[in-house]
Amino acid sequence: MMFGRGVFRLLGAVSTLGLWLGMGLLFLITALIVLQVVARNLFNLGLPWADEGARFCGIALVYLCVPWLALRGRHIAVDLVSARLTGGWRRGLMALTELAVLGFAGIVLHGFSAFLERAAKFATPAMGMPNSIFYAPAVAGFVMLGLIALARLLTLLAGGAVEESGEGFEGRV
Repeated sequence: MMFGRGVFRLLGAVSTLGLWLGMGLLFLITALIVLQVVARNLFNLGLPWADEGARFCGIALVYLCVPWLALRGRHIAVDLVSARLTGGWRRGLMALTELAVLGFAGIVLHGFSAFLERAAKFATPAMGMPNSIFYAPAVAGFVMLGLIALARLLTLLAGGAVEESGEGFEGRV
């Protein structure tokens, strides 16, 4: 099965939305920390909800931005071996890498499922945010990571090319 540009465009649009949300969360982290420092130093007032909110934003930031990097082949990569390979060997190693990422995403999502069965009943201490909402960005990020790895894997297996670390996000077939 070959994945056309439409699938990669959709994944690109969703991952770009995650990137923009991540940038907004970075701004929100800054605002919450400044608010907390001002409240503590000027008004002698602790704001535990601001600390918890900044923590949530930081976690969400990471998991919402990972798919954008993965789609473009810019996530953490060690190309010591793959940079020296050519042809089918290179394609095979890239496919194996995408399969490993897909497996990792599946294992993490399974773990989240087991964890949230129990943890969803509870809320965060300061804000009272349900854990299902607190961990939703991480779950969404891993779902996207798995879908991107699957699309890249199927594109490679079908003979198409995927970006390794260059610009763009089209799977060329």
